[in-house]
Amino acid sequence: MKVLLVNGSPHKDGCVFTALDEIAQTLAAEDVASEIFWIGNQPVQGCIACFKCREDGADGCVFKDELYRNFVEKMQSADAVIIGSPVYYAGPAGALCAILDRVCFSAAKYFRTKPAACVVNCRRGGASAAFDRLNKYFTILQMPVVSSQYWNSTHGFTVEDVKQDLEGLQTMRTLARNMAYLLKCKEQSNVALPRSEEPVMTNFIK
Repeated sequence: MKVLLVNGSPHKDGCVFTALDEIAQTLAAEDVASEIFWIGNQPVQGCIACFKCREDGADGCVFKDELYRNFVEKMQSADAVIIGSPVYYAGPAGALCAILDRVCFSAAKYFRTKPAACVVNCRRGGASAAFDRLNKYFTILQMPVVSSQYWNSTHGFTVEDVKQDLEGLQTMRTLARNMAYLLKCKEQSNVALPRSEEPVMTNFIK
């Protein structure tokens, strides 16, 4: 069992990493492997709604940049995913949303039905709005959303601040244990995954 921990912050070893590292250590104690995947701090190509990825014979997104290819490859071998993001203007980092828009749309089959969660870090406010935004990726892909003892947020402007957020770090540990529990239950179950129907698209116009 392996959980992919996505660091969506432009700071590789910053506050979001600190929260994800707390999760990684707890998963390890529960005998669940994990990997922290940093999306980097370079410009990220967003989705242009060309729908080329939905054409017959298409192999994912029309843009084959390294970040996209690495993300999709890691999701193929992951059993679950936890997305981490800083809070900017009460929302997730723009670069993170740009790559999530692409991978979740063009490579949805590698996400569908896998347990998921998100964690956010803010200095003071906006955490709940960012948390809500990220969870919407999971609920449209039939991914069981793993919960904790509180909404998954840590607070701090520096790594040292986050390390003092004892409740936030405890929330990360509880999330990790709940994720490990669900993965172990899933591994031992012989229940088939839910049947999928062909999507029905209804557009509302005046």
